[in-house]
Amino acid sequence: MLSPGCNRRSVVFIRLAVGAIFLTQGILKFTDPHMGVLRFTRIGFPAPDFTAHFVGTFEILCGLLVLAGLLTRLAGITLLIVILTAIATTKIPELFHPDQGFWYMVSDARTDFAMTMSLLFLIVAGAGAWSLDASIWKAKPPGSS
Repeated sequence: MLSPGCNRRSVVFIRLAVGAIFLTQGILKFTDPHMGVLRFTRIGFPAPDFTAHFVGTFEILCGLLVLAGLLTRLAGITLLIVILTAIATTKIPELFHPDQGFWYMVSDARTDFAMTMSLLFLIVAGAGAWSLDASIWKAKPPGSS
């Protein structure tokens, strides 16, 4: 679970995309009420002020971990929970709104789908060769004490 996994350097491109997107979205939850507290209020979350900042904190911290390639799989699992919750609370309800429906939801969810697939990739493949995970595992091989 903690090893860097796939030894390809190209994994860094997926990490950069995922990490940067979650980092910026987390920052927006603090700086833009329409992306944070007001959005969580509209969706119907209890304690929207706390919830928006709680989620934003996880997005910032895990986004930074993914960018650095540190604990990438664990950060990926956390972010997968965040994105699946976002899909369940913001995209699935679009299926039942008048004038929206399936194709509207599919179009609106394209970024969430791409992020979900990218997170699944990172969870399975790991951080790759250009990561702190790889540096740590090079210094201390598996099974050593």
